Amino acid sequence: MKPAHEKYIPFKPLKNENRRWPDKVLKEAPVWCSVDLRDGNQALVEPMNLDEKLLLFKTLVETGFKEIEIGFPSASETEYEITRTLIKGGHIPDDVWIQVLVQAREHLIRKTFEAVRGAKNVIVHLYNSTSALQRKVVFKTDMQGVTDIAVQGAGLVYELARESAAQGMNVRFEYSPESFSGTETDFAVDICEQVMDALHASSENKVILNLPHTVEGCTPNCYADQIEYFCDHLKNRENAVISIHPHNDRGTGIAAAELAMLAGAERVEGTLFGNGERTGNLDIINAALNMYSQGIDPGLDFSNVIKLREIYEKTTKMRVHERHPYAGELVFTAFSGSHQDAIKKGMDYMLEQGGDYWEVPYLPIDPADIGREYEPVVRINSQSGKGGAAFIMQNYFGYKLPKAMHPEFGELVQRECDRIGKEMTAQDVFALFSREYLEVNYPYNLKTFRLLERSDDAEPVRFEGVLRWKHEDHEISGTGNGPIDAFFGALQEAGIKDYEFLFYDEHAISGGADSKAAAYIQMRSPDGKKVFGVGVDNNISIASIKGVICAINRTQPKKSS
Repeated sequence: MKPAHEKYIPFKPLKNENRRWPDKVLKEAPVWCSVDLRDGNQALVEPMNLDEKLLLFKTLVETGFKEIEIGFPSASETEYEITRTLIKGGHIPDDVWIQVLVQAREHLIRKTFEAVRGAKNVIVHLYNSTSALQRKVVFKTDMQGVTDIAVQGAGLVYELARESAAQGMNVRFEYSPESFSGTETDFAVDICEQVMDALHASSENKVILNLPHTVEGCTPNCYADQIEYFCDHLKNRENAVISIHPHNDRGTGIAAAELAMLAGAERVEGTLFGNGERTGNLDIINAALNMYSQGIDPGLDFSNVIKLREIYEKTTKMRVHERHPYAGELVFTAFSGSHQDAIKKGMDYMLEQGGDYWEVPYLPIDPADIGREYEPVVRINSQSGKGGAAFIMQNYFGYKLPKAMHPEFGELVQRECDRIGKEMTAQDVFALFSREYLEVNYPYNLKTFRLLERSDDAEPVRFEGVLRWKHEDHEISGTGNGPIDAFFGALQEAGIKDYEFLFYDEHAISGGADSKAAAYIQMRSPDGKKVFGVGVDNNISIASIKGVICAINRTQPKKSS
């Protein structure tokens, strides 16, 4: 790149000599606060209408959020009316706290309290920007000027909250020094302490101190250092709930949140799928399911993440990327042959062992836990290996191909992918399997047959049938120790000789009285070629015979079209 990088001022890390967070481990979920209806909504090309907001609000409640920022009611008449509709329409459950954002300005604060009248549980979220850059460029004031704005606003919020409490409303306070991570940390501590005093914070009336990573301008460890330093130096720490509001400008919002929680954050604000200004807010689904994968109950219900995705896309007009963690269409999909093989072995291991723990390579969580399915886990393209095709045949269609057959069928699938130049669906894979194994009747077509089996095991089994080849029907017969042996004898009498039987496997395809059986036969042709044949029938003996003739046919040149 051009040397223009020199115009950027690097972030100056905080010197934290008492750093403890790297040795900590997350053991429980934070309090989650959704800001989809406010921070997420304001970043949309087409902000949500009333019906869309109501649908998303209901979805957030059903997901388990107990704190939901519903809007900025003093910012516009639309935001005001949506707040009133939620309250007057009885849409807010008694155990859910609605949160409303307001700047530290008198007329906006008064308008906000008008908007929330009649609500049961309200978090009034006061904010003003405190960063060195905003003080210099936007407000053209010093630290004292910014502090005065915050403290005066907090004092008015407290007085109006007392009036609302007298009318039966439960009010909690939240203060955000916006652009916290761009603010001198000692100054952030000082202004928050003064706001806590103005709000009369106590252990019974804790103030939520929300420390936003408004513009992610540093590596996640630096943000964690700031959070831990803030917690260590805040007076009356027991009177505060430390909250974070990470954005994703550097693409590390999740990491910043996780490290900040290690550093002392107890509450996390974010949105579904990370919607928000610029590169977005913290993605709560991602962060919560990361915890879930570590054996931590996230306290939110993402058991149907596909439905959540559909509602999100409907209400926001945004699209969830195919590679989005957990919810993306392709995140539980493997194209690589080695990955497919490992997943198949992991699935088999789970079935065999029946253990209490999820142990499948490449799948950090069980897709079924979040409403995903096993079927799309393995998809087939030219990069896929032998295990992938076998996985599709077993999990979609019930054919448990023996391991010795995997290379043969996998090569056929790979060759077909190269031929068509695109991904094969499960139905495409089965269609290929049918053409190659189930519909093979050339050059030998077994038209009719019967088995004469005696109740006495000492008596040989007799095979009789009509085999067509070279455009003529030939009656064949033979005897042997079992059906396959008898059929081999019949073939030899007909001059079809020198085929060597190498491998046999069988299994039921479906249960019940009408179940079918699949037989897998590997043979060596007179010229040394090894091939598999497959036979399917309600009678396992007949399925085996079909498998033998299929294998023989597959050693012969294919019929020209």
